[in-house]
Amino acid sequence: MGIAKLLFASAFVTLCLNSLPASSCQSVEQRFKFPNSDVYLRTGRSTQFHYQVMKGSKILKTITLENAFSDAKLELLDSGSYALKTPDTTITFDLIANNDNVVHVRVSRTVPTGSQPMDCFDLDIPNTHWYGGPEFKDHYWPVEKQTLTNFSYVTKEFENMGVAERYWLNSKGEFYYVEDATPLFIEQNSPGYENKLCFSALSALPFNTRAEKVTFVYHVGVARNAKDAHMYAVKKFLSHPVEHPDERMVAQPIWSTWALYKRDINESVIRAFADEIVNKGFKNSQIEIDDDWEDCYGALTFRQSKFPDMKKLTDDLKAKGFRVTLWIHPFINKNCEPTYTDALNKGYLILDHNGNPDTQWWNSGTNEAAYVDFTKPEVRTWFSDRLKKIQEEGGIDSFKFDAGETSWMPDDPVLQGDLSLSPTQMTRDYVRTVGAFGPLVEVRAAQNTQDMPIFVRIVDKDSEWGWNNGLITLITTMLQMNMNGYPFVLPDMIGGNGYDDKPPTKELFLRWLQANVFMPSLQFSYVPWNFDDETIEISKKFVQMHEDFAPEIIKRFKLATETGEPVNPPLWWVDPSDQVAQSVYDQFLLGDDIIAAPVVQEGAVVRDVYLPKGEWKDGNTNEVHEGPKWLMAYKAPLDVLPHFLRVQN
Repeated sequence: MGIAKLLFASAFVTLCLNSLPASSCQSVEQRFKFPNSDVYLRTGRSTQFHYQVMKGSKILKTITLENAFSDAKLELLDSGSYALKTPDTTITFDLIANNDNVVHVRVSRTVPTGSQPMDCFDLDIPNTHWYGGPEFKDHYWPVEKQTLTNFSYVTKEFENMGVAERYWLNSKGEFYYVEDATPLFIEQNSPGYENKLCFSALSALPFNTRAEKVTFVYHVGVARNAKDAHMYAVKKFLSHPVEHPDERMVAQPIWSTWALYKRDINESVIRAFADEIVNKGFKNSQIEIDDDWEDCYGALTFRQSKFPDMKKLTDDLKAKGFRVTLWIHPFINKNCEPTYTDALNKGYLILDHNGNPDTQWWNSGTNEAAYVDFTKPEVRTWFSDRLKKIQEEGGIDSFKFDAGETSWMPDDPVLQGDLSLSPTQMTRDYVRTVGAFGPLVEVRAAQNTQDMPIFVRIVDKDSEWGWNNGLITLITTMLQMNMNGYPFVLPDMIGGNGYDDKPPTKELFLRWLQANVFMPSLQFSYVPWNFDDETIEISKKFVQMHEDFAPEIIKRFKLATETGEPVNPPLWWVDPSDQVAQSVYDQFLLGDDIIAAPVVQEGAVVRDVYLPKGEWKDGNTNEVHEGPKWLMAYKAPLDVLPHFLRVQN
C-alpha cells in the first residue's frame, strides 16, 4: 500500500502569525488547495508564525518562522504555487512531488539585506533520530546530539568540517535540503533553541555581504521511511558518483609517511620504509610521500637535498611493486620565491576586498601564506599543468590533495563566478580540478561534489579512543559521509595521527585496524612491526580479511555509481522501522548483507551486538541468529572482530 493510503488522504500546510495573540490564532483557520492535487495550505494564527506539513489529520512536521509577520496574504499564483505576502517579503510554496512515495515542498523567499529570516523545527528528541549534516571533529551519531550556535554552514578547518552538505534526514522519513545560494547559518540545541534545528539566511561573513537581496530556499520532503526519503534526495539533490575509485586501493593497503615520520622524510627514509613493508610480508596499493618534499611550500618542485633524483626513487619503488603518490596542498608561502610573487602578479591568489592575499595555514606563520584561487579557470589550468609536470619528471602516479576548505581564505574574499555560491564555490572548484587526476586521487573537502569518482578522506583523527576525535568517531564520521552522498570514504591513518607525541598503543592500533576491515580502504602509517610479533600476525589476519571482502566492497562501489546507495550504511538501512537500530553508533553495514561490530572501548574484550531483522551468521563461529535481537557480552579478545553475514535463502 502506498504512502497516501498508509498515512493520509490529503496534504496541507498550516500557517500562523506571531504578531497576533494566541487567542486570535486559535479561532481562525483557512485551507487552500494546490490545483490538481490533494495537497493544501492551511493558514491560522498562533503565538508564532509556523506551517505544518500534513496529510489528512496527521501532522508530519511543524516548522516555525521566527520572523514577525503582519498583514500576510496568501495568493494562488498562475504557476499553481502559493505565495504568502507581507509588506517586506514573499514566501512561495511550490509543490514539487506528491505521490504514493513522497510529498516534497519547496519553500523560498528573497529578503532585503539586513533581514534575518529564520525557520525552525523541533528535533523531537528522543522520539526522532537525525542523520546527515556537517562533518565534525567530535562526531556524535545520531546527529541530534550536536550543539551549534550561529554556525556558518561552509567547509572549514574548525571542527574538522571538511564535508558540508546542506542535507538532513530523520528516522521518520523526513528530509531537509537547503539550496547553495542561501547564506546558511544554523542553530541546533543552542541556548534559546533547545531541541530545535533552525535555518537562517544572513548577509554576513563568511558569505557574500554585498548583495542587495538575500535568497532563502529550502526543501521539505516526507516519505514512507528514512531509506525511501534518502534515495529520493539522492536522485533529486545529492546525485551519485559516475565511476568508482581505483580497485587496488580497495583491496590492498595504502602506506603513508605522515603519521609515522611527519616531516622527517627523505629518499633514504622512503627506501627503508618500502623495504620494511616488503620484508615484513605486507602487500600495498601505493606508497604516499607526504609533507615536506618541496623546495618550499607552493613551489611544486622537489627539494634536491632530500630527493636528489625522484625519478630514480620512484622507478625503484615501482620495481618493488609500489605505485607512488604525492601530498599536495593549495597554498603558497610568502618565502617561496619566485613562485609567490609570480602567482600574485598574475592574479592567481585569493585576495580580500582590500587587495590583501594574506592568510595562514598549518605550515605557515600568521599572514605568511596565500591561497590559490581555484574559482578562476586560468588558475585551474596553471595549477594542473604544474602537477602534470612533476608527475612526468618525478614518476608520480597520483596525488593526495589536502585542505580545500573555505576557512583558509582571507576574510571577505573576492572570488569569481556566481557570488551567491561564495565561498563554498572555492571548495567545489578545487575538488573538481584535482579530481581530474584520476581514480587514485584522495581529497578531504567536499561540497556538492558527490558525482566525483574519488576517495574522500576523513579529516585527521587523533590517536584516542573516545568522542574527542578518536576511534569511535571514525565510524560515526564514515556514516555521516555515506548519508551525505559520499560513499567512497578513505578512513585516514590506522591508529590515528599521533599528534602531541601520543602514538597509538598496540591495543588501539589493532582495534582501529579491525574497525577499518569493512570500510572501503586500509591506510597504514604507523606499522605493526613497531609493536611486536603478535601485532604483525594479527594485522596480517585482518589485512587479509579486508582483501577477502574487497569484491563485496567493489560490488557496492558499482551499485553506488548506478543508484547512489551508500557503501557503508547505518544499521537501520536494512529495516528503517527498527527503533533500536536507528540509534546504534558503533556498528555499521557493508552493503545490505554484512554487519561490522568492532570493539571501540579501551580494555574491552566483550561487547553487546545488535542484529536487525533477518538471519545472520556469525563470521567467527558460524552460529546463526534470528534478528532482531541483542547478543550480550559477545566475546572479542584482541584478535577477534565481531561480524555477521546475512544468511541467503
